[in-house]
Amino acid sequence: MATNHTLPPGFTLRAATPNDLEPVADLILAVCTADGDPDDAVSPAELKSAWDENFNLETDVWVVTDPSGKVVGYEELYVYPGHASLQGDGYVHPEFKGLGIGTSMLHALETRARLEMDKAQPDLRVYLRNHMTIGDETGRSLHENEGFKATRFHWSMRIKLDSPPPAPQFPPGVEIRPFVEAEHLYPVYEALEEAFADHWGHIKPSFEEWKKRRMSPERYQPDLWFVAWSGDEIAGVSVCRKRENMGWVWSLGVRRAWRKQGLGMALLLYSFGEFYRRGEKVVGLGVDASNPTGATRLYERAGMTIETEYVCYEKELRPGRELDEE
Repeated sequence: MATNHTLPPGFTLRAATPNDLEPVADLILAVCTADGDPDDAVSPAELKSAWDENFNLETDVWVVTDPSGKVVGYEELYVYPGHASLQGDGYVHPEFKGLGIGTSMLHALETRARLEMDKAQPDLRVYLRNHMTIGDETGRSLHENEGFKATRFHWSMRIKLDSPPPAPQFPPGVEIRPFVEAEHLYPVYEALEEAFADHWGHIKPSFEEWKKRRMSPERYQPDLWFVAWSGDEIAGVSVCRKRENMGWVWSLGVRRAWRKQGLGMALLLYSFGEFYRRGEKVVGLGVDASNPTGATRLYERAGMTIETEYVCYEKELRPGRELDEE
């Protein structure tokens, strides 16, 4: 574990506890609000679900407190299957920047990541990634000083639905059918994994891992899973959910055989229409700005605009072959 040598007197870096849940959610909201995108914050319930599903609080989640005990920094480490792709996520309260909080948390994160690296196959490339807003000059400088390099950009996009969206036009023979969990869950998993197989950084999880994440109580809303069928085959899927203040298109994927036929736009407009019918007038999603399937152009054509731009910084901890290489 990294020491607190970069922190001012009275500040402490420690493992998170369940009692930190609401203070951390408040911190994330403060940071997202300062960044101009408060809707990207998570509720305490969503955060609890993420902690319960994905993290060991004693080893993978940290907070920094000020002399009064207030939580002013937060960092987490998420380990993807294979132990080679490691994802950090950190926040420093806007009023406490420049005090070494981010540096202290990043040192703790890297120390923990290097321990995790030992679990990866010895020939795999191992890397640690962190995202931040494009305008976070302090965070960007911190990561560059610690040997990270900017590798990718992502957009958080929005649309405001002042009136019903256009009716979707599905390709001939393709239709939306009600989602039936017992029959459709595994085929949806396979369809989405095929659709996202060529996306940057994608690592296919096992079905059990995928199901655990998709069906968490705070995220799983099966009436917002829209599956497009062509005969007895899934052509595309739009998995949506409601967030605090908006509708959210969580994953929208079209299988290769049905691309370039307008199905992506049809699924997006169908999702917009369902949210509008349910009273949600703002819909958002996140997308890789260099998405290879042209998703960014699709979303812009549908009327979505960029709310916030994020940059991904990466530090290679060990060279080797990529996890998805055979």
